[in-house]
Amino acid sequence: MMFLQVINLSLLSLVSSTTHVHHQRELPVYRDPSKSIDQRVEDLLSRMTDQEKLSQLMQGDQINWYNDTSGAFNKTGLIDSMNSKGGSFYVGEYLKTIDMYAEAINYGQHVRAVRRHEIDSQNSIDGLGLHGLVMTNATIFTSPIGLGATFNPQLIEKMAEAIAEEAAVVGINNLFSPNVDLARELRFGRTEETFGEDPYLTGEMAYAYVVGLQRSRKVAAMPKHFAAFSSPQGGLNLAPVPGGERELRTIYLPPFKRAIMDAEATMIMSAYDGIPSIANHHLLTEILRNEWGYKYAVMCDSGATDLLSSQHGLCATGDEDCIATISLNSGVDIEMGGGSFNYKQIPRLVSEGKLEQKAFDDAVRRILSAKFKLGLFDTNHKNTSFSNSTGNYFKVINTQMKKDLAKAIDSEAMILLENNGVLPLDSSSLKSIALIGPFANANNYGDYVVQGSKYRGITPLDGIQNLIKTKFPNIEVKYTEGCKQWSNDQSGFAAAEQLAQEADVAIVFVGTWSRDQSELWAGLNATTGEHVDQSSLDLVGAQADLVRAVSAKAKKLVTVLTSGTAITEPWITNVTHALLQTFYPGEQGGAALADILFGLTNPSGKLPISLPRSVGTTPAFYNYLKGARPIFPGFIQTDGALNFGHQYVLNSPVPWYPFGHGLSYSNFTIKDAVLSATNVPRNGKVEISVTVQNNGIYEGKEVIQAYVIDVVSSVVTSERSLRAFNKVSLKPKESTSVQLTIDVSELAVWSIKNEFIIEPGQFQILVGTSSAQIFTNSTFYVI
Repeated sequence: MMFLQVINLSLLSLVSSTTHVHHQRELPVYRDPSKSIDQRVEDLLSRMTDQEKLSQLMQGDQINWYNDTSGAFNKTGLIDSMNSKGGSFYVGEYLKTIDMYAEAINYGQHVRAVRRHEIDSQNSIDGLGLHGLVMTNATIFTSPIGLGATFNPQLIEKMAEAIAEEAAVVGINNLFSPNVDLARELRFGRTEETFGEDPYLTGEMAYAYVVGLQRSRKVAAMPKHFAAFSSPQGGLNLAPVPGGERELRTIYLPPFKRAIMDAEATMIMSAYDGIPSIANHHLLTEILRNEWGYKYAVMCDSGATDLLSSQHGLCATGDEDCIATISLNSGVDIEMGGGSFNYKQIPRLVSEGKLEQKAFDDAVRRILSAKFKLGLFDTNHKNTSFSNSTGNYFKVINTQMKKDLAKAIDSEAMILLENNGVLPLDSSSLKSIALIGPFANANNYGDYVVQGSKYRGITPLDGIQNLIKTKFPNIEVKYTEGCKQWSNDQSGFAAAEQLAQEADVAIVFVGTWSRDQSELWAGLNATTGEHVDQSSLDLVGAQADLVRAVSAKAKKLVTVLTSGTAITEPWITNVTHALLQTFYPGEQGGAALADILFGLTNPSGKLPISLPRSVGTTPAFYNYLKGARPIFPGFIQTDGALNFGHQYVLNSPVPWYPFGHGLSYSNFTIKDAVLSATNVPRNGKVEISVTVQNNGIYEGKEVIQAYVIDVVSSVVTSERSLRAFNKVSLKPKESTSVQLTIDVSELAVWSIKNEFIIEPGQFQILVGTSSAQIFTNSTFYVI
């Protein structure tokens, strides 16, 4: 979605000739909060003209009445926009100050007095909040793939509450978040926007986000991209997604159902690709509405409807009638801006009998139902914050409490992949540290941050220097870039090698990068982000050679990978003493990293994706179908000798590091598994209790993960599937009992008759600290 903030202010047609004074007569049903939502919707719908209905179905743009640069107001533009596209409007990421956001929003909100029916519908100031509100000075949290690495839904729920507070203070009340796609095609540039490869983990994180964001009832979530968007052919943005009904039902849809139905989301964004999604009646109507019972609105992504003619070939070039008919009949209620606004043809198509009035009205019903559900007709949505000084915004925006939360999330998102005793750094004996690499002194936030974000926040160099200054003043820190991430130039290697040789410890920072919204859409170089896809997952430019050069000189080497997707450089394990994975961190990332390096914080992050050995060994996700991963690996020895295998000839399908992997400075063990029952009814639950002990000398957190194997089934199922996890904190030598609950209904298979069936039989539960590190297992039977 190219746009940053869309204000879904469901303002109906602006009619300046009449102002209704409701206190002089009986309150209409739609204004009466004692009536049911259905009653209120039907009453309001009966009062609306087709043009007013149409206004609900298209998204306008703040630029029509508010200049991004000067802040100049255009009243005529506002009225024209609200007459034709009053259901939602976009507020751009190019606004320079918080006051400008609030002012632009207020101009839209305060047209109420000249609006028929005073419809204050959604007021959905649609913004982006994947890892922080995309607005000047709002708090920047770690990227969604990093949020997944925390395995801590409670933290994500707190983050979403914080994002909602920052959105609400300027009048934003709908966010294009969370992203519920799965990272199963790692070449795809938007991998960084996902919570990871696993349906269960993604569902729990997305559920926590939606619940946290909507808790105050001031801001609504919009889970996206419905559905199966993130596995395009070739990893190419907008390409079709291959796959069958069973894969859709058992892999891609469960996390969406968790976020939409269980968390009660009132808006959904559809995907670009698939059948495509916007033309998929089976997905948007038969499954979403008829099977799941979803009653609210679906919005397409920016310009997606145009692709029916320009890319997919479902309609002739420029055939707006065809585009509007297919999209509306399939179940797309709102046409997002950024395209041709094909929905403007709907009233004429209805009058000519080419489109049913019911389809038109049903779309409006779903939009109004969402707005009544959110209470937007029963609240004065004037943005009172705008009348306050800018200083009052900062009582809410980017407060110290939110910065502390950002640091806590960063701390739990960082993953210790390898450690040969170098970490934590020994401050008592350490005299000097060399920081090297293109990301050592950079804020590498990833996509969906506002212009200039890279100039604020704590870089690794900042974080380490600040910590040393306050706690370890005798340690000297030196820094050199070594190389640019986008260049093959190695002229900076000599300085990097010298620093590494002189220092007690060298820390090298390499990885991928994205851009802020302005730079990314301007076409500046990047290796991840929306519409930025890769054919290789190796380090770009001179970065790999920089690691090799530094490793040859360093006494001790710590390598930090900072990225928005997997990096495939398994040789690094052999040349570094410790390896850290930091998916694009938030604004406190440098401070969190410093604490981890020096042992003030014990790392507890876990891989939300499997790291493959090369792009040729993808897909590497752990929950492959049984029989899908034969292993007969070959390899190239360090001296260049070739050892041939078959799967693969000179590589292995076994990931470099598996899903769920992440080390600690402590050593945890899991034992004494006890099941609540060995025979469980199909409508029941089974609880497994285990004892977890911290055997180390550091207080730390561990994620206890439970995987289930369906031993014999009527269709092929995954080799194992994550079904429960629990993150616990333990002091040194402390132990505790941990309970993990598995709902038998989640073990249903999509049968050859195309229906979910809970089959009786044997199931194994594997409990461990990753998908590959299993400590104990138990067996139960579904009866």
